Amino acid sequence: MKRFDLMFGVNVRGTFVCSQAALPYLERSDNAHILNLSPPLNMKPTWFAPHVAYTMAKYGMSQCVLGMAEEFRPKRIAVNALWPRTVIATAALAMLGGRIKPENCRKPEILADAAHYILTRPAHETTGNFFIDDEALAQAGVTDFEQYAVAPGNELAIDLFID
Repeated sequence: MKRFDLMFGVNVRGTFVCSQAALPYLERSDNAHILNLSPPLNMKPTWFAPHVAYTMAKYGMSQCVLGMAEEFRPKRIAVNALWPRTVIATAALAMLGGRIKPENCRKPEILADAAHYILTRPAHETTGNFFIDDEALAQAGVTDFEQYAVAPGNELAIDLFID
């Protein structure tokens, strides 16, 4: 239960509390954004079976996007989600026990560039979206995604929650 509570405390409660704490500052901003690293809601049982608590926690963040996007729309505060299409080469790979090798991943820079694109768009035009990193960058005109591969040319491992 400690791990369960930690996942919900960090992912769901953390998302909600941080958003609420930032709200007075966001209301004074000319282009206010909240961007969660949370997946598009995909209710296929495949995503729940092997890790139901993690899926519920991440989807709780996604539900915050849905609710807050509408709640904060009149205040012109954008609330969106960003999720990687492929596994990203971070220290989190160690939790997968070697099942996914870094050379089958993309670099974290793809998320940074996608986030920059989203966060520099007009908030009043960009809210309630579930962006996938490479799709967002394609909208920005990026065509070379090999630059983000740890090992260009290798097959990439698709991330969770992506069909």
